[in-house]
Formats: sequence, structure tokens, C-alpha cells
Amino acid sequence: MNLIEQTKQLIEECDASVNRFFKMREMDATPLFFDEVKPYADEIQGKLNEWQQSANDWIRKNQPKYIHEIQIANVVEAMNQFVVQSFYKETSKKRIIQSIQSVHYTLSNLLRNLEEGDKNAAK
Repeated sequence: MNLIEQTKQLIEECDASVNRFFKMREMDATPLFFDEVKPYADEIQGKLNEWQQSANDWIRKNQPKYIHEIQIANVVEAMNQFVVQSFYKETSKKRIIQSIQSVHYTLSNLLRNLEEGDKNAAK
């Protein structure tokens, strides 16, 4: 899977985390950590690790002006946190929404740069 597809999947996961957070609050449910939360978080962590490697390789190769490896590391850390937090209704609404928006912005910025690079490469 290429970096554009990986980035789009992570953007979809941001949206899914918001939806899951509000659904869990609405249902007033508490998930079973080892049955629901951990397997899901482990799957996302695997995707994040692959994406981080690909994104860092792309940054080193292309040296974009406004995207840096530290931002990629921050996305991975934040997503690992909010994916788990989205399962729990006790999570601060303001904090999780801000965290997801921040990650979404960075991912969208990266995606825009990747797609512009593809267009330039095709010329």
C-alpha cells in the first residue's frame, strides 16, 4: 500500500474515532479492554508504524518545506492515545476533539503534498 492510501486510511480513522467517541457516550457503554480496545488499538498501531516509516522516508527524499519528521512522530503518538480514548465516555470531549483535529490537519497537509507531488511527477 502506498503512502497516499495509508494517509487516507488514517484520516478515515480520525473520523471513526470521533464517531466512536460520541457513540460510546450516547450508549453509556464501557468496552472490555482486552476484547475490544486492545486488539483494535494494536491493529491501528501496526498501521501507524508502517505509515510513519513510509512518511519519514518520503520526507527525507523530498524534503518538503512544511512537513517534518517530528510532526509524523506527534501524529503517531496522538493517534495511539485518542484511538484508545475514543472507546471511553469519560474522556474529555474538548481534549479528544482537539487532538483529532490536530492530527487530521497534519494528515490532510501531508496528503495534499503527496498528491501535488504525484501531479508534478506525472508532468
